[in-house]
Amino acid sequence: MVPGKYISKMDLSHMLQDLQQCKAPEEGHSPAEPDTLLSRPVAEVLLHVQEKLKAPGLTTEQSGEILHIVEQLFRLGDRHWLFSECCSNQSTDLTREYVDFVSSLTLYAALPLCDNDSGTLPESSFEAIPARACVVSSVVLALVQRLGNGGEVVSSHCQATSWVFLTGPLAPLLCVFALTHMQEQAWTSEASRTAASNLLDSVVQAGDWETTSQLLFGKNNTERQPGILGSILEILQPDLKRDSWKRNQATKHVFAWIVMQVGRPWLTDYLEKVFPPSLLMSDDYCTDNQVLGVRCLNHIVLNVPAADLCQYNRAQVLYHALFNHLYTSEPQLIEVVLPCLIDFLPVLEKDPACTGLPRKPNRYDEVLRLTLTHMEMEHKLALRSVYAKCLEHFIEKMECRLSALVQSLLRLVCDLSTESIPPAVREELVTKATHCLLLLDHCTQGKLKMLLKDVDSSCTSTYVQRCIETVTMAQT
Repeated sequence: MVPGKYISKMDLSHMLQDLQQCKAPEEGHSPAEPDTLLSRPVAEVLLHVQEKLKAPGLTTEQSGEILHIVEQLFRLGDRHWLFSECCSNQSTDLTREYVDFVSSLTLYAALPLCDNDSGTLPESSFEAIPARACVVSSVVLALVQRLGNGGEVVSSHCQATSWVFLTGPLAPLLCVFALTHMQEQAWTSEASRTAASNLLDSVVQAGDWETTSQLLFGKNNTERQPGILGSILEILQPDLKRDSWKRNQATKHVFAWIVMQVGRPWLTDYLEKVFPPSLLMSDDYCTDNQVLGVRCLNHIVLNVPAADLCQYNRAQVLYHALFNHLYTSEPQLIEVVLPCLIDFLPVLEKDPACTGLPRKPNRYDEVLRLTLTHMEMEHKLALRSVYAKCLEHFIEKMECRLSALVQSLLRLVCDLSTESIPPAVREELVTKATHCLLLLDHCTQGKLKMLLKDVDSSCTSTYVQRCIETVTMAQT
């Protein structure tokens, strides 16, 4: 057989005969004649393959032989026999048959389910998965490429099933399968990740989409080609419930990947489907799951309007869930929780720049106070480092208050110079106020020095002048 050429009827018959003989026939039955198999609808052949793959005692080598034959049928078989809804395939819903077939193939390479509460299995449980994923990827890649090839001639009186008709039900299945096996996890290898990635690219090309984003959201052109995001989320929903999301280790990673691809304005339309699972994962006792859930929540916060986040008490629930995480001692969790909280606070509170003076304490103060308290008491350097890095985000929100803070501190120093208090106490308070000004200058990268240059030194006390000189002469 020459690669790239379509196989003849005789070659196809031999392939089907090989497929029939991949496993010994049951007692009392004999293999069907090759020409008889060839005259049957392709749906029967696909069903035959599914039954063989489910047969007890089938070895990996035998299943590999079966799938290799099917791959060759897809790559080189007659398109009329494979896809035309007439002749031997008359009155057959080919779309449904191919969807069922692809579903069975994805199950062949599916991860074993986890029955314990941890939601994790030992790596040894996934030993056979990468090889199976590679084989399945090759088979469905051959199918997708043939469906996407519109240049082949089919009899004019025959209606051929094409990728356009299979996009709705088939592309979401293939996308979920590809995302399961293209991420670096315990159940993947370099080969399986490459195969899955190639499959996803092929789905995009065959559907006449230009990018994965178009695959998810659709095209905004006159044809209004819809995306498959809604269908993917429908597939994932049964495995994202409170009692099921830990059974398949890949589901949470597929879900997170999908969520991260969805930005404005599309994410708002799917908020009811992505918010509960993200919150569920962030509420878990496992740190890795918590981090994954918080990352999803942060993406939602950044890509959904505040008005939608505040509906149905979502905002209050989210704030309390994030705030409670501040009591953890896991650096990797704090590292994602604090930025998420800072991004989320504008949903609940007015912008600090828009509030008057004096102002009432709010959630900005609540979060900052707890962060500083934990940072001061924390003895783990890794965790203190995370707190320190996150303070930069707070400074960006405090910075608009720089002038007010400076005025308050200088007024304090001025009052100390006229109050009748013990000299030692006065010196200590002036020193601490000066230290606060130095910190403000450092946090604002020298902006405080510029403000202090406008202070009229002739109208200030000695203590204030000394304080200003200390700040202006210090290295930023």
